[in-house]
Amino acid sequence: MSDTADRNQGLSTAARTAVLVLLFMAGILNYIDRSMISVLKPMLQADLGWSDDDYGRVTGVFQFAAAMTYIVAGPIVDWIGWRWSNPLAVGAWSLAAMSHAFAATMGQFTIARIALGSTEAFGTPLGVKTVALFFSLRQRSFALGLQNASGNVGAIVTPLIVPGLAVAIGWQACFILVGVIGLIWVFAWLILAARIRPIPSAEATSADTIPPARAPLSDVLTDRRTWAIAGAKVLSDVNWWFLLFWLPDIFNRQFHLAMRDFGVPLAIIFAMAGTGSLAGGFISGQLIARGFSLNAARKLTLLGCACLMAPIPLVLITENYWIAVMIFGTALAGHQGFSVNIFTLTTDMIPNTRVGTVISIGALCGNLAGMTVLFLAGSWIGQGYGYAPFLFMAATGYFLALTWIQLLVPRAVEHT
Repeated sequence: MSDTADRNQGLSTAARTAVLVLLFMAGILNYIDRSMISVLKPMLQADLGWSDDDYGRVTGVFQFAAAMTYIVAGPIVDWIGWRWSNPLAVGAWSLAAMSHAFAATMGQFTIARIALGSTEAFGTPLGVKTVALFFSLRQRSFALGLQNASGNVGAIVTPLIVPGLAVAIGWQACFILVGVIGLIWVFAWLILAARIRPIPSAEATSADTIPPARAPLSDVLTDRRTWAIAGAKVLSDVNWWFLLFWLPDIFNRQFHLAMRDFGVPLAIIFAMAGTGSLAGGFISGQLIARGFSLNAARKLTLLGCACLMAPIPLVLITENYWIAVMIFGTALAGHQGFSVNIFTLTTDMIPNTRVGTVISIGALCGNLAGMTVLFLAGSWIGQGYGYAPFLFMAATGYFLALTWIQLLVPRAVEHT
């Protein structure tokens, strides 16, 4: 970004980098908080007496709470702005994570999951909107790729550290510890925000110095671009949520790995997924730099990512869990690259004053689909139907998502 752009946005390069670093750390915490339950599943089942169906309901309730909150999360973020929405959201979901430690019954644990889902729903529109405000068209896809990769870092850290930590100090203390780290993040953000002095200008207007003009909700809901994003999120996110909460169980049930043993395989899978997030953002940005149109760059990258997801059903016919690791890792790299470019396409096409709202609508639809699949997974897998329906859904969903985008937005262009 040029010096002029820096002055217009009122942020030095160092300050903007610091904001991105904190967003990256918030993404890590967000995913640790939500995914701890998946690696603690054997311990929670033994301690609280859960069945597979109970686990499916608990994970589904989390998705439902997040989905319902997305109805208001984006508009609230657009209204409050990046400066204060970030610490409010991270502080709230950190307290919600800590509340899990005090849950002794299924009902209490369900309430804690509802609180966590409701507060973590702010993370996606917050991150995308903040990046969209402070990065140029070429830089935006890589910045979003880096931010999106933060979830993968969280997903790597969780299986490597949490199982052993839970054995040593108990699963309750794990939830409290992660929540405390989140509260420390809030103080760090407030210190940084106090040092940022935006300069009143056209660009700074959208960076919280003056409340931005809000587009009528009717304009957002009647825009084909909104539903292009929403449909793509439904067809892609559903697979991410299934794998996030059921991958440990797949390795435990299909490959007979104990809770301590599936940490390294899961870490490798999510490390590969993080690479896909960075590569997806980098590739589409490079295509634009080499003269490709925005439309061609984003959609060609989406197609390549869809191809990486296609082989995932092959894990059903392998007996070697390391081959399964490579298949899952490649597939999730494709998912993350696809996800980054959906976010980037949103910031490309949608004016900044409604980015948070459109992202929330897309996330709402994706989470409702994820909730449905998680409820079904708990029931179907518990009854012995296995993972095949969900893996074949993952193999085809991304091609359907790209087709949907092409039908609604044949030629994506940058918003004016």
